Amino acid sequence: MTFTLPALPYAATALEPHISARTLEFHHGKHHNTYVVNLNKLIEGTDLASASLEEIIKKSAADASKAGIFNNAAQVWNHTFYWNSMKPNGGGKPTGELAAKIDADFGSFEAFAEQFKNAGATQFGSGWAWLVLEAGKLKVTKTPNADLPMVHGQTALLTMDVWEHAYYLDFQNRRPDYMGAFLEHLVNWDFVADNLKNA
Repeated sequence: MTFTLPALPYAATALEPHISARTLEFHHGKHHNTYVVNLNKLIEGTDLASASLEEIIKKSAADASKAGIFNNAAQVWNHTFYWNSMKPNGGGKPTGELAAKIDADFGSFEAFAEQFKNAGATQFGSGWAWLVLEAGKLKVTKTPNADLPMVHGQTALLTMDVWEHAYYLDFQNRRPDYMGAFLEHLVNWDFVADNLKNA
């Protein structure tokens, strides 16, 4: 199938002042779109041409000869998931079953937030911080480059992009400030709660 760049789930200015329209113009309009274009070129005429995005990711993950396909497919998936992990006037603390699950598995929301920010801060180079469900329990993890939870037996619930292009125009080298803004003002806890419910 031919993949297309999914529209942002909000206006380009909706996450300001935390993430600028200029950042989204480059991050979504250029970076994400390039992964989509490259993926379509790479799978054309192959046995993956009619596969779903998730099938392409799983089939190419362990095949070194398909590393280019995996990297582009995973980045299409990761970025789409990331846009949905945020919303205007998001952030703060979750409520309901998700809040109870975080308290049960991490001890407190503050303990989760510390682990999550630490995962983002200690991801050397480019990558992602994740809240995942594994064997019925919530955990924080991080992945380099395009790597993602679905190829490690985990269900992604939330992600934070820590590639420099995600924050550099707005925060320069201040990754911790970007991570703080992400948790305090941007997280779409409704999306996370739905992912947990449907896991």
